[in-house]
Amino acid sequence: MSTTKPIRRVAIIGTGVIGASWAALFLAKGLDVVATDIAPNAEAALRKFVEAAWPALKRLGLSPGASQSKLTFTPDLVAAVKGADLVQENGPERIEFKKKLYGQLDELLPPDVIIASSSSGLTMSEIQSGCASHPERCVIGHPFNPPHVVPLVEIVGGAKTSEDIIRRVTDFYTAMGKRPVRLHKEVPGHVANRLQSALSREVYHLVAEGVVSAADADIALSWGPGLRWGIMGSLLLNHLGGGQGGIEHFFQQFASPMTAWWKVLGQPVLTPEVQKKLIDSVHAEVGSRTIDELEAERDEMLLGLIELRTKIENAPAASKRAVRVG
Repeated sequence: MSTTKPIRRVAIIGTGVIGASWAALFLAKGLDVVATDIAPNAEAALRKFVEAAWPALKRLGLSPGASQSKLTFTPDLVAAVKGADLVQENGPERIEFKKKLYGQLDELLPPDVIIASSSSGLTMSEIQSGCASHPERCVIGHPFNPPHVVPLVEIVGGAKTSEDIIRRVTDFYTAMGKRPVRLHKEVPGHVANRLQSALSREVYHLVAEGVVSAADADIALSWGPGLRWGIMGSLLLNHLGGGQGGIEHFFQQFASPMTAWWKVLGQPVLTPEVQKKLIDSVHAEVGSRTIDELEAERDEMLLGLIELRTKIENAPAASKRAVRVG
């Protein structure tokens, strides 16, 4: 049954890195958030994360009613989901755990409440098989880390997910400032992680074979194609790569050499020896920088890029042309 019920209260199940980041985003958008996790010190860790994330969220723009005071925490699952309009689940990537959890949620929640999973590897068809009554309201809403900064969210329905739920969750995530991508078929790892995995495979191969160091591999990516990928996707860049002839000319020019390279791409086996070589090379690249320092550097540049993209996308067409000519 189609509904336009507004989503004002979100339950977060699991408050690790992803769950905490979702909670911070929803609070910044003015929603009431109830979080639950049975891990020791989960509430303290969650509140610390939200407080640390708040300056970035302010920079991106807080919605009316945004407040950290709208966050409540309970270790009790039943209490957490009571009155929720949407549940964002971030539990362990174990199918039996998820099926049991979704069976519980199916019994606890009214049929119009959306149950969204952040799962990066499991399919919704597998997960929703644990729901005896209303599997149609279950959907994958897989974010990219950290969700409170990176806009991407992948939406994947299972065999029994309704199109109305797909529409509602897409509208919801869009209202949260996310950039939804709809997958029309279930594939392991969804889309973005598969793209990352394909690239990582070749990076590992090149470093393991001594072609390049970890530092130079990362420079080659982040100061080369990565700069362009932060602005446009691969296919649109192919269109530009064809010059005035566009994607058609690109394939005429590059299809043959590109497919020849595919045949010699690496198939690395991550043996302990290969892993050690990669690890040692990464630590040489990192030097004395801490994880916190690297995260801060990453997030500062992400925020700057998001602000620039938003500014350009919201500019009038005439202004965009002026920038191009200039």
